[in-house]
Amino acid sequence: MTEGTTGSTVPRRQLGRYLRDLRNRSRLTVRAAGAQLEWSEAKIWRIETGQTGMRSLDVETMCRIYGAPADTTEALMGLAKETKARGWWHSYGDVVPEYFDVYIGLEEAAAHFAWYESELVPGLLQTEDYARAVIRADKPHEDDAEIERRVSVRMARQTLLTRVTAPPMLDIVLNEAILHRPVGGSTVMVRQLERLIEADVLPTVSVRVVPFGAGVHRGIMSGPFEILRFPANTNGQDTEPPTVYVEGFIGALYLDKPHEVERYDAVFTNLGELALDETASAELITRVARELGQ
Repeated sequence: MTEGTTGSTVPRRQLGRYLRDLRNRSRLTVRAAGAQLEWSEAKIWRIETGQTGMRSLDVETMCRIYGAPADTTEALMGLAKETKARGWWHSYGDVVPEYFDVYIGLEEAAAHFAWYESELVPGLLQTEDYARAVIRADKPHEDDAEIERRVSVRMARQTLLTRVTAPPMLDIVLNEAILHRPVGGSTVMVRQLERLIEADVLPTVSVRVVPFGAGVHRGIMSGPFEILRFPANTNGQDTEPPTVYVEGFIGALYLDKPHEVERYDAVFTNLGELALDETASAELITRVARELGQ
């Protein structure tokens, strides 16, 4: 079996991206890094582009030469152990530490999101107060300082929507139930619904709602998911394969096999056929906000 068929490329791609960033921060060229590691430039390039699995001991050596902090080295060594997994389930706090959020690296690199949510507003569109209520419900035993740190990280992620260079396209489909769930109370929820309307005005963001009247649809079976697609190179080919991200209670599933992506593409197509258009969705969101505010 060839390396390309043994499993998900997600951990390899992420590991390569982080190692490349560490090398750049240490002001080492590929040639200089190869000389210190006694590796060829081609090997460094294969590692940084996620084309090969890594041994954790080799990652430790690279981190030492690049001057990486101990916690980063620990996280990348854990990630290296996942580079040969058949299907990659990132279980937070297990091999890869919880503080090392692999998803954020994918999010920053993506050019397009096809995103379905059934229960909560997507993190990239949450207001600060809504995010705080969600995080506190998920982490009831965390102290206020840790809750605020997590809120700050979530708010910082949202800058990618308005960044000057190539902001990603977001095609978001929401289950109508999200609009009626007063997370944080009615005042917080009204402001959150207003935020959805504001986001939809951005040329790169589309927010649509699947109404209750649509009945049974494939999103009920699939649950929430994101399909991330990445920029094309000069030849018009994807720089990285599309990846489906499914977040669970104890971790997250990353899927990038073509047949896996195709199944989720089919679900999203079904949702798109049933969802209201942007204008009708905005009208529904506005109506619900008005009712909540009364």
